[in-house]
Amino acid sequence: MTQQFYVSPEQLMKDRADFARKGIARGRSVIVVSCEDGIALVAENPSPSLHKIGEIYDKIAFAAVGKYNEFESLRQAGVRYADVRGYSYDRDDVTARGLASVYAQSLGAVFTAEQKPFEVELAVAEVGASQDRDHLYRLTFDGSIADEHGFIVMGGQADKVSGAVEAGWQRDLSFAAAIRLAVKGLGTDNESPELPAKALEVAVLDRASESSRGTRRAFRRLSDVDVMELLAEEN
Repeated sequence: MTQQFYVSPEQLMKDRADFARKGIARGRSVIVVSCEDGIALVAENPSPSLHKIGEIYDKIAFAAVGKYNEFESLRQAGVRYADVRGYSYDRDDVTARGLASVYAQSLGAVFTAEQKPFEVELAVAEVGASQDRDHLYRLTFDGSIADEHGFIVMGGQADKVSGAVEAGWQRDLSFAAAIRLAVKGLGTDNESPELPAKALEVAVLDRASESSRGTRRAFRRLSDVDVMELLAEEN
């Protein structure tokens, strides 16, 4: 009878964590920035159809780095959770905190029980009536949740990019300024500091969507033309 090799639980968890971190670091960065106008979500993503940023519910957005099939399955599950909860109770009962808790449970279960952990890192953003009521949650591959303030940077050389964003972040940034700051941060993680609009995926959660566009749905995806116009605006 062959004898199975023993691996301590500590070593097993460390190996899984190292495996997931390496996979995430290979992905291109995503930046989420809270600003005066709302929340800006910017990703380096040349694909026009395989999105890393998406809408979950009225005022909630999702961003991710890592393996597309894994974070896309999580995004779809989040949409289903939000729709069912909003229909069963009230639309205001769908919150980023509740969604982040569901994601944390799913990621934690996969990390501890499955053979391979998810190679993903997620951000769940909810825009509030004021900037103080914005919510930014960052979820890692093992189900850990961090309640972030101001901005989130994920994937690639996150520490390097985060330093560039932190140096320029201010509470009173407009959407245009926040997007320019995010693009500048992405440039530090890229051989070419001037990323073209077609290499970017940009969306916003508009704080004034109900007054300006007459809809509760705050999420708006920007086209290449919109991005070029915003990047061209002066500070």
